[in-house]
Amino acid sequence: MNVLIVYAHPEPTSFNAAMKNVAVETLSGLGHEVTVSDLYATGWNAVAGPADMTGPPSDGDRFSLAREQTAAMETGTIAPDIAAEQAKLGAADLLILQFPIWWFGMPAIMKGWADRVFARGFAYTTGRKYDTGMFRGKRAIVAATTGTSADTYAPDGIDGDILAVLWPVHNGLLRYTGFDVLPPCVAYMPGRESPEVRTTQLSTWADRLRTLDSTEPLFFHPASDYGPNERLRPGIPARSAVQRNV
Repeated sequence: MNVLIVYAHPEPTSFNAAMKNVAVETLSGLGHEVTVSDLYATGWNAVAGPADMTGPPSDGDRFSLAREQTAAMETGTIAPDIAAEQAKLGAADLLILQFPIWWFGMPAIMKGWADRVFARGFAYTTGRKYDTGMFRGKRAIVAATTGTSADTYAPDGIDGDILAVLWPVHNGLLRYTGFDVLPPCVAYMPGRESPEVRTTQLSTWADRLRTLDSTEPLFFHPASDYGPNERLRPGIPARSAVQRNV
């Protein structure tokens, strides 16, 4: 299995770095090929824009990122740094997103990686999303840390259900492009825990990686559950992290 770990943390001695290292060691030890994209170490440019295309714009009067990404993918004029990441992602059977949860989402550098690498014409296009997504058959998992406890991210916690917090990543990025999304592995507030607890958190992550093949993906409603207006059909109970019946 080919594994791509996209890692976003500026501190090499962080707990996120430790989780990344455990993933590399565990998966490599199981015989998998592991590639790491260290976004901070490589100085990844997180800003999507006209510089992402090396050829002339398809419309010189008005810039549309989606339109220009599509044209660049068709003509082979996507920027080299994007093309390199797309090649890694295209070869991966499993994608791991490793990051600290900052302001209820991914760090900006990882969001910018997604903005640029998940280009239209590569990661999605007309009629190719969700059940028919371009990355159908691939798996993905979020490995993340928080600054507060598991209780705060409980369904009745002050910060909200962790699956609701991660919905933009799970559904809006990964499932949208066809991935089977595995339940996340979240290390809650490792910076405030004892060395013993941190060791247990890392062991839990290693155990999760060893049992990926027997892990059921998160549930997302199939296309057949939706009507022509792309809302759940009457009588279909909402089962996702954020959807609800009205």
